[in-house]
Amino acid sequence: QVQLVENGGGSVQAGGSLRLSCAASGSSYSNHCMGWFRQAPGKEREGVAAFYIGGGDTYYADSVKDRFTISQGEAKNTLYLQMNSLKAEDTAMYYCAVEDALRLSGDCLAADVEYAYWGQGTQVTVSA
Repeated sequence: QVQLVENGGGSVQAGGSLRLSCAASGSSYSNHCMGWFRQAPGKEREGVAAFYIGGGDTYYADSVKDRFTISQGEAKNTLYLQMNSLKAEDTAMYYCAVEDALRLSGDCLAADVEYAYWGQGTQVTVSA
């Protein structure tokens, strides 16, 4: 069973920063997408940022580009999401996920990416 555990959420004021981490079970997810998603109550789940493990390609939602940075840890089964200039609209439960299928290339935030394994989520609350 693949397990992913997120940490780093919390409550901050608008303009503040948080750094989320995700640790996945296993040793390597090379040639897979790993990503961060968020969902606020009553809202659709939204892809935030994703990373193509091995290739190093990164992908961002337009709403977070230039504010958030996704990166891979020295342990390649870990991801970080540095969140700067946070806005109230960033308030959501943030989830880390890994896709089910091996891939050679592609947009890791595309709708057809099969993110099959999900963490429990970490809450981010940004006060206006």
